[in-house]
Amino acid sequence: MAHTGIAILWASAFLSAIVDNIPFVATMIPLIKNMAPAFAARSHPAAVVVPVARRLPGGNGTLIGASANLTVAGISERNGVPFRFITYTLYAAPMMVVSVAICHVYLWWRYF
Repeated sequence: MAHTGIAILWASAFLSAIVDNIPFVATMIPLIKNMAPAFAARSHPAAVVVPVARRLPGGNGTLIGASANLTVAGISERNGVPFRFITYTLYAAPMMVVSVAICHVYLWWRYF
């Protein structure tokens, strides 16, 4: 159970950095709904759901990970501040990994 929750956390973070957060969560809901009953008897069901809810730090890992990132990039570009994908990712990806690591520790402490 613990390994599944942690795997979902990290996979969700990296996948939501590539795919926008809203379609990613919409895709993951049926998967989590199908997995939750199998784990509910052994553990708290939130331990399976929380990793997907914690996908938000993953969306900050790349420019295309969240709609807000693209909005800010467009506004900054119109105001003469170049905002490139690689530059953003070089700064944001390490912060995303730290954020997800903090979520990992919290998830382990709270549910496992």
